[in-house]
Amino acid sequence: MAQPPRRSEADLNRLRAGVARTVASVCLVLAATSSTNGQGPQVHYRHAGLAPPGAIGSVRLQRGGPVFNYFQPVEIRAPEGVRVSIASQGQFGVPLVTPLELGLLIAPVYRFKVSNIPGHEGQEVFPTVEIIDRLYPPAGQERRFPIPVELNADDIELALDGKYVTRVIYLEDPERALPVTEKRTDQHWYDAGPGVNALQEADNWGRPLAIVRMGGRVPDEQRGPDVQFIGGAAPFILFRPLVKRLPATPVDPDEMGPLTLRRGRRPAAEGWAGK
Repeated sequence: MAQPPRRSEADLNRLRAGVARTVASVCLVLAATSSTNGQGPQVHYRHAGLAPPGAIGSVRLQRGGPVFNYFQPVEIRAPEGVRVSIASQGQFGVPLVTPLELGLLIAPVYRFKVSNIPGHEGQEVFPTVEIIDRLYPPAGQERRFPIPVELNADDIELALDGKYVTRVIYLEDPERALPVTEKRTDQHWYDAGPGVNALQEADNWGRPLAIVRMGGRVPDEQRGPDVQFIGGAAPFILFRPLVKRLPATPVDPDEMGPLTLRRGRRPAAEGWAGK
């Protein structure tokens, strides 16, 4: 595993200003069982990345803070052409194009179906996403800073090949962030290697936010996915794409047609699912 290069004080000052909101991830392809190693006091999670799905997020709720019933914006990304469905009410919803923006609660485990995979027509993978912490953007700007969850082609290939992939997404510590410039659509990541506690590794470099697990479990080919496999009991929000507002154009009242006034405000989301 490559270690970050040493940096000068000037580099660190630029990093503190420029990468405080960078979200990266550490990927672990499991070939052996990992164990929890001792950690110092400056950590966010004292758990193994192999803890049962839902356990780590539940512990975060027990620690308290503004995390209960908070729908953290999450942006699901996948290769071009891929379709993603989210489980709701015991079944998978309609396949949707990516990027897909959702509001997910902290602690529940959300199951997805990834289909229409280029080069693997007819095959599917079923990753899960567990949000274990939230971001704290300025009020009213929550959707500008979603947690990026990238289902990249390499991970999908590994899952189709029978491997089990764990990806921990974390908010980089500006004191330790790599001195690289990234686009908003890029997500820096590295492979921690088999047998490494991915959660602990992410904790070393920042604050873990989400865990993506892919591979290992597939539905029964004869009976299809059962309720325990799908889950889908937790609510989520499907956001509409953000649209830039155009500057207002003056209108001549004499040229306006009849108007209909309606009370209330248009909802910011498509609606609720799983309720």
